Amino acid sequence: MRFFPLLLAAAVMIGLYFWIVHPKDDTQPSPETVASAPGAEVVPPVKVVVFTSRERPVQSAIVLRGRTEAHRSVEVRAETAGLVVTEPMRAGARVKAGDILCELEMGSRSAQLGQAKAALLQAEADNNAAQKLAERGYTSETTAIARRAALEAAHAAVDQVQLDIRRLEMRAPFGGVLESDTAELGALLRSGDVCAALISLNPIKIVGFVPEIDVEKVALGMAADARLVSGRFMSGVVSFVSRSADPKTRTFRVEVAAPNADETISDGMTAEIAIPLAGQRAHLVPQAALTLNNAGEMGVRTAKDGKAHFIPVTILRDEQRGVWVLGLPDAADVIIVGQEYVSEGRTITPTITEWDVNG
Repeated sequence: MRFFPLLLAAAVMIGLYFWIVHPKDDTQPSPETVASAPGAEVVPPVKVVVFTSRERPVQSAIVLRGRTEAHRSVEVRAETAGLVVTEPMRAGARVKAGDILCELEMGSRSAQLGQAKAALLQAEADNNAAQKLAERGYTSETTAIARRAALEAAHAAVDQVQLDIRRLEMRAPFGGVLESDTAELGALLRSGDVCAALISLNPIKIVGFVPEIDVEKVALGMAADARLVSGRFMSGVVSFVSRSADPKTRTFRVEVAAPNADETISDGMTAEIAIPLAGQRAHLVPQAALTLNNAGEMGVRTAKDGKAHFIPVTILRDEQRGVWVLGLPDAADVIIVGQEYVSEGRTITPTITEWDVNG
């Protein structure tokens, strides 16, 4: 009854002995070794399709997501208090620099001005009399100085009332478009209350944020293109590059100024900004030609002397017709069909084809 378990244990021990002490050699020669051995079976070459790629100049660019902003934007506020006596202007109205947006009633200011002017005349008379008496020695120099001080105070009082009267008219500081209605007729405005909101859209600003790795490539005066979400294109120049990064995103604000004479481009529209950089030379290859080697490097496989070779590349930019890459020689036979079925040094039979790099 106990003989069978003992026999099974013995068989297992013998099997482990031969597996550990005399392992089987599973090493198999590579296809290239077999092919090179005398009398070995020859491995047929892999058929691939290649096209001859030549290095060409390419215009690279920094592409940013951004938005449009008004060139100028201001809320015109009252600097004195009073009732509005002008008819309101409606939002969307175009105004010129200096146009009256709101006007307040005069009220008692005309009487205040008359009183200030009368006090000024009295102060002038007192000052003249004090000066003559002081010259003849009939009054002290201190009295003469006090009369001059009173005269200056009277001048200041007149200027203060006149300034308050000028503030009754709130004028547009620049030409633009009203973003809101002006204050309603009869409304009471206090100092600091808003009369109207005014924006200027010509030129329009297109604002984006460039990552810190690319900020040194952007400079004032560089040409830039932008495409609105509506599909409209515009051109401008870089007018501002921030010298301080956003503490959260580590990006730098960039502003592009573009003409907007008809003011049809509004504030706050989504835009894509492209800032062209100095031209480089690169190869345009199909996206399908890109592959990875065993080390995980991105590259393409090329055909040379009847064998496949892997060349690492750096992607400069991609577009609808293909990918611009750096790292290839001036001319290279790039494998575009069959690159996934060959390894480094594998014998191949290439078939030359034409690929339209112009799309």
